[in-house]
Amino acid sequence: MEKPTLIIMAAGMGSRYGGLKQIDPVSDKGEIILDFSLYDAMMAGFEKVIFIIKKENEADFRALIDERAGKHLQVEYAFQELTDIPEGYQIPAEREKPWGTCHAVLSARKLIDGPFAVINADDYYGPGAFQSIYDYLAAAKDDKKYRYCMIGYLLENTLTENGHVARGVCEVSQDGTLQDIVERTRIMWRNGEIAYTEDEGDSWYPLAEGTTVSMNFWGFTESFVKEMEARFPAFLDKALAENPLKGEYFLPGVVDQLIKEDKASVKVLQSQDRWYGVTYKEDKEGVVSALQSMKDKGIYPDKLWK
Repeated sequence: MEKPTLIIMAAGMGSRYGGLKQIDPVSDKGEIILDFSLYDAMMAGFEKVIFIIKKENEADFRALIDERAGKHLQVEYAFQELTDIPEGYQIPAEREKPWGTCHAVLSARKLIDGPFAVINADDYYGPGAFQSIYDYLAAAKDDKKYRYCMIGYLLENTLTENGHVARGVCEVSQDGTLQDIVERTRIMWRNGEIAYTEDEGDSWYPLAEGTTVSMNFWGFTESFVKEMEARFPAFLDKALAENPLKGEYFLPGVVDQLIKEDKASVKVLQSQDRWYGVTYKEDKEGVVSALQSMKDKGIYPDKLWK
């Protein structure tokens, strides 16, 4: 059995933070959120990590990773390129944005040789989540269906006090499998309750505490690679016709198609871990304090990489 690999989507980091050198440390040892994810992954059993990055950020990334986490994990790099599309397709002249999260993972297709988990580079997921997904993938085998998984978080554990966030709102069956996932791009606390808007705040709809949401922490068998590849041309046909400059090929969209076609089942592994991230600059202080508190409790060593 191939050991599970961890894929980290980091091609958007440079644009969001104005270059990797500007990523703010979240500990007094200079660690960033990504260091905590790598440490949790290593402790759960992951040995190989593939970073999906922009080619122009490679030197910055190697400086950040190779001499720290890279001494403890096998690290490889794949590059998300706008030009990585099937033959016969043309990139719109004005297009600058890559083709989304599914395209990002496809960038690593030549390096994937077994089950794999996928995370965002700039979210904190928690040690329990990494252990759950590693244990699932270490035993995962497709049968008459593809057998995938997803870490499900409690909605209230994934919000910031400082603005709105985007989350995949999930419908989960009694037996713990994913039935439906809908991306809600503006969810926030309002007057002590959680609500979302789809029209810039003209109307708001409540979401109950305890609702399961996705934070883009997925687990797949190798079969998902061929499904992503096979469905990419249909995505391009639609995107180039309807939204040529910004259309994106998203992981949850492909997962949802496979569920609706009855080709895949997705086990939702519920996590009680709390999400941390710096969506807004005001979030940073809370993240620093929470991670230091976890070090003080012995959940993490004082210095992650020695």
